[in-house]
Amino acid sequence: MKTTTPEQPRHRARKRFGQNFLVDTHVINNIVAAINVKPDDHVVEIGPGLGALTDALIKAGRHLSVIEIDRDLAQRLNQRYASEKHFSLHRSDALKTDFAEIASGQTMRIVGNLPYNISTPLLFHLLRYRTSISDMYFMLQKEVVDRLAAPPGNKNYGRLSVMMQYHCQIQALFTVPPTAFNPAPKVTSAVVRLIPHIDPPHRVIDMQLFERVVKTCFQQRRKTLRNSLKVLTDGMIELPDSDIDLGARPETLSVAEFVALSNLLSKTM
Repeated sequence: MKTTTPEQPRHRARKRFGQNFLVDTHVINNIVAAINVKPDDHVVEIGPGLGALTDALIKAGRHLSVIEIDRDLAQRLNQRYASEKHFSLHRSDALKTDFAEIASGQTMRIVGNLPYNISTPLLFHLLRYRTSISDMYFMLQKEVVDRLAAPPGNKNYGRLSVMMQYHCQIQALFTVPPTAFNPAPKVTSAVVRLIPHIDPPHRVIDMQLFERVVKTCFQQRRKTLRNSLKVLTDGMIELPDSDIDLGARPETLSVAEFVALSNLLSKTM
């Protein structure tokens, strides 16, 4: 049976911020259990909203930083946790936030119920700070989690899959129904764990080229690799001594093969 967190502050959810507040206590407990905060952890919560997760996180960790774009919610949170010595609030857009500044040389654990409209660009933004992040736990649209964790050959496998799997170990944890939120979204959500690789299993020579190769290939995913990559190679592409089939489509290549493809191109371009 679903229960809700008590005494929720009255606040009208704002569509422009993609606000859907988590109110299901059972789901909240499952997320907190999955995170398993230790006393010395520095946890950064993106979009705390009404504080459903914040309450549990602030009790478990040594230092909790929260990032909230909504001015009214930020004011409420400041008042609510004013007496907490190890609580800090940053009223800013997470997409423009300097997470290295928040980390201050320490390792962070990132948590968030992410608005659906910014989830993908925010994930790419966070990759810039991956060396300062030990792990991340996000509530996302289930479709996004399916794309993050998709293997080669799967219909959900694409640019997001390759780029995030190159940088992180990804584990889909559990799904969350629309009824766990207020207001209820029209889609099912899911919680995912991302652990940045200390050393990527497959090393890219030129990261900028790798990103261009992956993006170019999946922009026209029905084309073969040879046809897609012509725009990067002035119409000519030859990979001698390579096992990569240039007649294949991008969704069939593993992350390791995309790395190998990019590395070979970096030597011929």
